[in-house]
Amino acid sequence: MHTTPLPPKLALFEEGDAATLLPVVDHYCGIEARMLKSLELQGEMGPVFDITLDCEDGAPIGGETEHAAMVVEMLNSANNRFGRVGARVHPLGHPAFEADVEALVSGAGQRLAYLMVPKPRSAADVDAACRVIDAARQRHGVQRTIPIHTLIETHGALHEVWQIAAHPRIESLSFGLMDFVSAHRGAIPRAGMSVQGQFSHPLVVRAKLEIAAAAHACSKTPSHCVVTEFKHKGAIQEAASRAAREFGYTRMWSIHPSQIQPIIDAFAPSVAEIDEAIEILRAAQAAQWAPIQHRDVLHDRASYRYFWQLIERAHGTGQHLPAEVVSGWFDTD
Repeated sequence: MHTTPLPPKLALFEEGDAATLLPVVDHYCGIEARMLKSLELQGEMGPVFDITLDCEDGAPIGGETEHAAMVVEMLNSANNRFGRVGARVHPLGHPAFEADVEALVSGAGQRLAYLMVPKPRSAADVDAACRVIDAARQRHGVQRTIPIHTLIETHGALHEVWQIAAHPRIESLSFGLMDFVSAHRGAIPRAGMSVQGQFSHPLVVRAKLEIAAAAHACSKTPSHCVVTEFKHKGAIQEAASRAAREFGYTRMWSIHPSQIQPIIDAFAPSVAEIDEAIEILRAAQAAQWAPIQHRDVLHDRASYRYFWQLIERAHGTGQHLPAEVVSGWFDTD
């Protein structure tokens, strides 16, 4: 009896197997003028990048309350068109942490794409921060669960990164390069923070790989660190390409608008990769997802999952896909 073939996502994954597909760029800004410009740019480009409004490094000392109120205003503004704007709070234990959470959850809990929690020292810190956030959500009647992202930038967090990645409230892990290098008290030279050194110093490379491995094992999104040489276009292109192709990251930080498009380009599959993936998936779907032979290479469900994730990444980075692929594979639940 003929049956309609299942679309890839339903055919290839069990519930909970696939990570939440997040935009490949996490763009940080902490100054009001830059927040406004970032929201305008997102409105022009579409939800191909996230914006994280920074209440930690962005807030002036003594002005944390006013800064958090400004972030709430931005989150609730008409410029937040796609619901892909989050916020970074102060670290757990900082006097402003609970005040940040209270202001953001009570004022914009329905609009927050996520909350970023920096500098946990352990899995216990992550759990404690999540409990504070969830208590605020319940207290203010916010029905939706707010995704939690966290920064791995301390020795303790890296030591317990697998437990942190496994936490049910965590959606994404980011690597905090600058604080991680600083935590070594000069043992890692300044070059370890550069676009070249961060991909070659053994301690930094170890941290990046451990974070990516833990995130993928737990179906969470690993987010690569910043590149501070923002005026050097080649630097961001090289770093983004290596992060995506060699280190297993599926998302990356941007700290300047000029970095956004190069990161998207680096993380996006090529036209040839997209065409091949569509060919293979169409043939697999026609075979009811049984093994096939394509150009003298055998494929089965394991390689189908790879090619489907490539197509998801193409879709998420705004690459052109045939209309029937979008309607048949993405608009079907």
